[in-house]
Amino acid sequence: MRHFRVGQIVPSSNVTMETEIPTLLRARESVGDERFTFHSSRMRMKHVTKEELAAMDADSDRCALELSDARVDVMGYACLVAIMSMGHGYHCVSGPRLHQVSVDNGAPAPVVTSAGALIEGLRAMGAQRVAVVAPYMKPLTEMVVEYIRNEGIEVSDWRALEISDNLAVAAHDPMKLPEIVSGMKTDDVDAVVLSACVQMPSLPAVPMVEARTGKPVVTAAIATTWQMLRALGVETRVPGGGTLLSGAY
Repeated sequence: MRHFRVGQIVPSSNVTMETEIPTLLRARESVGDERFTFHSSRMRMKHVTKEELAAMDADSDRCALELSDARVDVMGYACLVAIMSMGHGYHCVSGPRLHQVSVDNGAPAPVVTSAGALIEGLRAMGAQRVAVVAPYMKPLTEMVVEYIRNEGIEVSDWRALEISDNLAVAAHDPMKLPEIVSGMKTDDVDAVVLSACVQMPSLPAVPMVEARTGKPVVTAAIATTWQMLRALGVETRVPGGGTLLSGAY
């Protein structure tokens, strides 16, 4: 039996990442010999605006330091849009910087960002064209779309649900997502990003959207879990985790 401590750097108003990632890793426990515990440090953020996201990101170093005090085995930066709003390729800056914080504290731990994990997960599946659903206001959603495009992945269709309050994002019914996707053009995509946000719940809808579209479906939480497992050297097979967590990638 292998035991891992999973650390999460979480926006103060986020209530989903601490439910969906544990749900996925508990499902991993049902088929593997790993056991996980979960530990969080929070950055202040109530509204999903560029200004609040930038202020929150500046607090992430403190969170990494606190989590390294707990000697976690991996850290996840659980806010996709915070990374993507800081400029193209910022996940390549943020992750190494936060890792260095843990190194300097004498407790080195790999750092996964949900933004980087989504990009790497799409690449692993060979997805060159995607459709994206995001809860953000249109300007922030456009920023996310351009960030993904800058990484060489075409976004052929996208939907912005225009929810600015972060707790309202968490309250969005995931079973509304299949109908939202049914109104999008998905016949020419390689994958559907059902939730480009770690705060918008989506796990219950993943199997339904995969069945309806016939396409692989990934979410920010699924991608983050996938990259955490890879960082820990654990098999990426998780029941209910969609195509990316089938164990094939």
